[in-house]
Order: sequence, then C-alpha cells, then structure tokens
Amino acid sequence: MASKFLNLGTKLLNSTKSLVNWTPIRRSGTANGRNWIGTRQKLLAFGALTGTAGLLLYALDASVEASSDCVHPPKQNWDHNGVLSAIDKEGVRRGYKVYKEVCASCHSLQYIAYRNLVGVCMTEAEAKAEAEGITVHDGPDDNGNYYDRPGKLADHFPLPYPNEEAARAANNGAYPPDLSYIVAARKGGEDYIFSLLTGYCEPPAGFSLREGLYYNPYFSGGAIAMGQLIDSEVVSYDDPDVAPSASQIAKDVVTFLKWTSEPEGDDRKILLIKVIFILTFLTGISYYIKRFKWSSLKSRKIFFMPEIEAKSKSKNGGDKCPK
Repeated sequence: MASKFLNLGTKLLNSTKSLVNWTPIRRSGTANGRNWIGTRQKLLAFGALTGTAGLLLYALDASVEASSDCVHPPKQNWDHNGVLSAIDKEGVRRGYKVYKEVCASCHSLQYIAYRNLVGVCMTEAEAKAEAEGITVHDGPDDNGNYYDRPGKLADHFPLPYPNEEAARAANNGAYPPDLSYIVAARKGGEDYIFSLLTGYCEPPAGFSLREGLYYNPYFSGGAIAMGQLIDSEVVSYDDPDVAPSASQIAKDVVTFLKWTSEPEGDDRKILLIKVIFILTFLTGISYYIKRFKWSSLKSRKIFFMPEIEAKSKSKNGGDKCPK
C-alpha cells in the first residue's frame, strides 16, 4: 500500500513539473488574460505539490506503522469518544479505586490534585477524606522547620518513589512512567492501554526473555518489566451489579486514565455545543438582516430611456442650469 502511494506521489510530482514548464500556445490576448493563465498555473502547481506532500507523509506513516515491532491494538467502542458523549463518572470512580489499590504502588499521577476529583467521581467531603489519608512533608514554618501534615484538596497525588533512581532500583532498572497523560501520550490511546493490560500471554517458540521480564505482544519488543497486575477480582467493587472481571477492571482504569489526560474534556464538549448553537443563531439573524437591508438595492432595475430624458430637458429649458 505504501509503495502505491509513493508511485502516485511521484506521478503527481512529475505532472507538477510539466504544469510549471507549460506555456500557452495562444500568444494573443490581453494582459489580464495572460496574468490569469500564470496565476492558474501557480495554483495548479501548488495544489499538486500539496497533495504530493500529503500522500508522501501518509505513505511514510503507513510504512513506519507496518514495520512496527508490536501488535497493533484492536479498535474498541468507547462510550466517551462521541462528540456529545460524556465520560462515565461511575467508571472513573471505579478506575480510581483500581489505580489506588493496584497501580499507585509504582506509577504516579503527579499532575492530578485531589480537588480535581470533586464533582467528577467524588463529593467534596469524600475528596477531603481521600486527601487526608496521605502525609505531606511541608514547610518551612515560622521557625524554619519542615513538618508533616495531613493532605488537603490542593495537594497532588503522592509519588511512589522519592526519585527516578529509587524507582529504577525497585523495578529491575525499568522506570514506571507517570500516568497523568499516558492515554494522550501513547499512539492508540485507550485501545493501546486496554490491550496492554489484558494482552499478557506465553511467549512464542524461540522468543527468549530475560529474568524479570514478561511477554506482551502489544508492547514494543514484546518484553515488558511490568507483570500482569490486572486479573479477575484483583479489586472488589462497591456496586454488586458490576462484576470485577479482568476486562471490566482494565476498562475502568483506562476510563480513569482518559479522564486524567483530559480533566476538562466534558467542559470542552459543552462549550462546543454552546458555540455551535450561538453561531447558528447569529448566522440566521445575519442572513435575515442582510436580505432585509439589501433587498431593495438588489431588486432595483435601472433603464436608460432617451425619450424620457429628452422630455425632462425640454421641460427644464434644455441644458441651461437654473439661476
């Protein structure tokens, strides 16, 4: 497929060269006509070059994706991806529980504060209770001393390790990435994270793994330092109607990570709806006013009638101007 696009791009590029070097056969004509022919050549050349560049970029992206060293994740039907679809707040609440009990021991959410949970998956009282469950090393106080205090809504989620070196030492040299924007930072988004969490399997024949690594076909290279942490009933949900299966747990934590990547996503969609509604209304009003104001001018007809002009001149005494 990539080679076909490359061949098509080459043909367009050659046609562009012929357009640039093309000269009109008819030399006669006004200067405006010749200028229009030159402008038309430039526009055609610019359009062909733009299309060629787009096809080449698409072919390059397709060739790079085809040569990837991992399995491409299948497309999932996420409810929050629609323009008019809001994120599942119950799923965000369950996903936060999964992150807290399973993921928080290794991965951080350093760009998310407890106040962001208010109105999304928790009430203000619940978020305050969650924040008070951590200890923050704060200071200095009036005496210049540092002290420990309970957390508050303005505090961000705590880091599992004090620095990167400690994180690598605890994970066989691998550094667990921050999950605040992991969905937006990985190609494939939610599909990639979901497939990665549920895609662990036995390595194929001839594939060797070092000690401390696990096989996951959706990870680049196939060898990943993170073990399979998402399994059936690894957490217990408060809602008895939701079974804590491996796929459900992975879906909930991916929904939570999608929200952390775009905490204001629902607000943007609401703003988009308002903007479209207001623009539609203003466009209709503007069109009506334009038609109303210009209707008399656009429907006016002007006729030149010499006999009427002659009669008016005879009545006024010819071309003499009144004194």
